[in-house]
Amino acid sequence: MFSTQSHLLASLRSAAAVGTYDRRFQYLAKLPLLIIDDFGLKPLRSPDDEDFHDLIAERYERAATILTSNLDFPEWGEAFPGNKMIGAATLDRLRHGAHKIVLDGESYRGPKPGVESPRTELAKGGKIKQP
Repeated sequence: MFSTQSHLLASLRSAAAVGTYDRRFQYLAKLPLLIIDDFGLKPLRSPDDEDFHDLIAERYERAATILTSNLDFPEWGEAFPGNKMIGAATLDRLRHGAHKIVLDGESYRGPKPGVESPRTELAKGGKIKQP
């Protein structure tokens, strides 16, 4: 299953509101592959940070999880501004046994032909350095 971090956590909040949180959580926990896009794009606040941790902990060493992020590994802790301890525990599980793939290059989401937009340093060919 593919979902953005925001949509994934919104689906858990919606399930909690209608009394189906446990069923939704178990469904997500047991998926053979869960791809979470845009990790850390928005900081995780309570209770989303706890729900995210619980999901990662439940899937830990049981099922494959792929995260995409524009943050470098050292910046991942910033995704958990309200609870550094939960952040550290979650990131420890995510990083253990992980394979890191760094994509470097121009974005495929260029402007439409005929549309001029300002270009950021990254869009101008800036490089993302791997530590």
